[in-house]
Order: sequence, then structure tokens, then C-alpha cells
Amino acid sequence: MPPTSTHSTQQQRRGYWLRTLHHWHWISAAVCLVGMLLFSITGITLNHASQIEGKPEVVNVVDTVPATLLKALPARTDGNAPLPVGLRGWLRDKHGIVAGDREAEWSEDELYLSMPGPGKDAWLSIQRADGALEYERTERGTLAYLNDLHKGRNAGTAWSWFIDVFAVASIVFTATGLFLLYLHGRQRRATWPLVALGLLIPMLLALLFIH
Repeated sequence: MPPTSTHSTQQQRRGYWLRTLHHWHWISAAVCLVGMLLFSITGITLNHASQIEGKPEVVNVVDTVPATLLKALPARTDGNAPLPVGLRGWLRDKHGIVAGDREAEWSEDELYLSMPGPGKDAWLSIQRADGALEYERTERGTLAYLNDLHKGRNAGTAWSWFIDVFAVASIVFTATGLFLLYLHGRQRRATWPLVALGLLIPMLLALLFIH
């Protein structure tokens, strides 16, 4: 095969990979954009959490569950199960407490439900003998909410799936970027020294300053 034909084939192959990599690079960049911005900002706020921590706001509710709802409680005395629908509706309508399908701890004396969420902690207790209700919610503010989203703390299944999808898209973004660096590296001499520096800095910091 003539040299010119070989060179043309190589150019076509290189052009194909450049187009494919650019295509996947911009798609993964679009998917990652907002998530990467969020995780980068919250990475800074988490790193300085003790310096910018807000003052928690605590809400307390004390009440008595209506006798009709108390009598309608199932006879179970152990294990975990959601609160009855009627009781959940009363909690929501009267006190704005959304118990949802979370499972409460059932015992002979008490129903206890833990309701943590991003940026907040909450719990309620119902005494089975007299229906005494105690509820407490601690709100730690917007910053704590975003920091908990960063960690996936008490954020639910949907957010957990989002983190997985975001992580995969970030891997695609990074891998395609690395291959693009490889294809353009000959024209940009600083490429590989900078990549090596990006690896060397965190490695040295971990070895020298983390004990």
C-alpha cells in the first residue's frame, strides 16, 4: 500500500476517534455540569464546616393522639412497621409532620419513629397507654442541607441513584478528557508534565502530611 494511502487511513482513524471522544466528552460534561458545581462548592463548605456552621433551629411538639386513633393501632408489640394511615394523616394535618412510609419501632409501651433527612434530624414518640405524643425536629440550615447532599446522608434512594449516575458521567468525562489529551499531547508540550503534577501533588500531601 502506498505511503500516502497509509497516512490517509491513519488520519481518518484519528479523525474518527477525535470526533467520537469530543462527542462523549461534551455529553458527559453537560450531564456533570450542575452536579460538579454543587459537589465542588460543598467540598469547600465541608472542608470548613466548623468555621461556617450555622445555629440549629429546634422545633418541639407535645400533644395527645386522639383516642379513636390510639384504639385503632395494630396489636403488634415488637418489630418495625410504618405508622397507620389514619395516624399519619392526623400528624400531617395538625402538626405538619410527614411520617411517610418510614418504619417505626413498635413495643408494648411506645411507638418511636426516627426521621432524619439532609440538614435535619427529627423523631417522634407516642406512648400507647395514654397517647402522649412528643416530637422534635432540628434544622441545621441550607448549608448543612447541601453538605448532607454531598455525602448522600439520609437523602433517599432517588438521590443515591443520582450520585451513581453522576459518578459514571464524571468517569466518562475524565476518561475522554485523558484520551483527548493523548491525541493532542504532541502539539502541547506542557500536557503530560501538568498531568503528572496533578497526580504528584495529592500523592505528596497524603504521604507527607496525613498520618
